[in-house]
Amino acid sequence: MKALVVDESLFGNSEKVAQAIATGLATTLEVELVEVTAAPPVIDEQLDLVVAGGPTHAFSMTKQSTREEAFSKGATHGTAAVGLREWLGHLERGRHSAPVATFDTRVGKVRHLPGSAAKGAAKLVHKLGYRSAGPPESFYVEGVEGPLVDGELDRARAWGEGLGADVSAGSRAPS
Repeated sequence: MKALVVDESLFGNSEKVAQAIATGLATTLEVELVEVTAAPPVIDEQLDLVVAGGPTHAFSMTKQSTREEAFSKGATHGTAAVGLREWLGHLERGRHSAPVATFDTRVGKVRHLPGSAAKGAAKLVHKLGYRSAGPPESFYVEGVEGPLVDGELDRARAWGEGLGADVSAGSRAPS
């Protein structure tokens, strides 16, 4: 069984979370981890799970203007031109049956504010006709640039293990 993990990261925090999720998934699945600019334009029919995530900017997924702002503040990962929003937006509608799980990184001090890149990505994935592998998940950073809040990488690894176990057991959640 195979999983694809796609991450968008600007300061490196979402990349670290994606790596931890991939480590958790690897306990039960074969995993490929790719940065969003290198993500395939079509979801492979051989995949049993897709996990996609990135940072929350302005209460949702990044867009070119928020990525440009991040680069003006010292971001060193990714590109201003392509993010999770663009990759998901170019996927073919309902072309594949693999469920999709979404995650994001968010500033921990404002946990209760509305809006989340993971929730926005989940809505877009649903609109495209893909099934959900579970509720969107947020992982927290100390500030815009990070670092991750203590324990978040362990939590990401455990989340990945749980997703992998669910897929391996055939208990894919309906959307």
